[in-house]
Amino acid sequence: MSLRNVAAKAGVGAATVSRVLNGHPGVKASTRSRILRAIEELKYRPNPHARSLATGKSRVLGLVMANPYNPFFADIYQAIESQAVQRGYEIELASSHTDLGQILPCVQQFLAQKVAGIALFPENDPGILDDLREANVPVVLFDTGEGGDNITSIRFDHRRGTRMLVELLFALGHRRMAYIAAPRLLTPTEERRLEFITCASRLGVEWRTVAPVADGFAGGREATRDLLRSGFRPTALLGVNDWIAVGAVRELRNQGLSTPGDVSVTGFDNITLSEFSCPSLTTIHIPRGDIGRLVVEALLPDASGAPPKGRLISLDPELIVRESTGAAPAVTAR
Repeated sequence: MSLRNVAAKAGVGAATVSRVLNGHPGVKASTRSRILRAIEELKYRPNPHARSLATGKSRVLGLVMANPYNPFFADIYQAIESQAVQRGYEIELASSHTDLGQILPCVQQFLAQKVAGIALFPENDPGILDDLREANVPVVLFDTGEGGDNITSIRFDHRRGTRMLVELLFALGHRRMAYIAAPRLLTPTEERRLEFITCASRLGVEWRTVAPVADGFAGGREATRDLLRSGFRPTALLGVNDWIAVGAVRELRNQGLSTPGDVSVTGFDNITLSEFSCPSLTTIHIPRGDIGRLVVEALLPDASGAPPKGRLISLDPELIVRESTGAAPAVTAR
């Protein structure tokens, strides 16, 4: 599939398609939409390396993620890649494996490659912020750092999202809650844990926290098993993310407890699985599609060709109520 095939399908010249792919102005909105639709229908993928050789400018964006196997980050990667491909760029992914010490080598590698931009999800080593500010490349930080100069910071209100979940459960009559934290310390997940403690204490709720050894389904199952063995019997269980919460629901069932009849369960992130799990999961929605678009916009020149400027972008949570939460049982054994 070539650029000329796209031009023919859209009814325009190849030069017009090239201008759209490179983000140049001077193309009518209706024509631009027609070209983008043709690109999608034909599944056209520009060759970033060939274009880099022709223009002398990198068409690669570097992306560092703590754990790309987490469905939440996998969704964000796909959203960023989709937006980047439409602009003729490709994504090179590196994983820090939730190890702060691995972030600097990843960033240094991208800087040595002279990538067009760098995005870090969701952690950052404060020691490399100065290097990023001095780098002649746009940078996006997610949930860490401040915006300015060449750095855009995208922040999600994790504390407010956690409050929304605790207050929902409190309104449903739950006075004994437990929280499954993340197995490793990351800024967003620590904000969720601390806000749970703050909010539960303010409401006079009896609470416990527990952290699994590993993230994911198995971690949620393990933490729930440990919690129940401790003798604490919550009427509501909050998972730091949907991935862990689904594992918790499974273990509750293994222990002969129903959700939400005996124990209500909530997650966080609103990954696709949360809608199709049984029961479907009450959670907090994080707009991953919007994040993908914002990241690419913050890393690439705008339609006029002007380089991006760093800024702070704030995103608000949305409460999604589904089947996994209900009224607290009238009597629950301690």
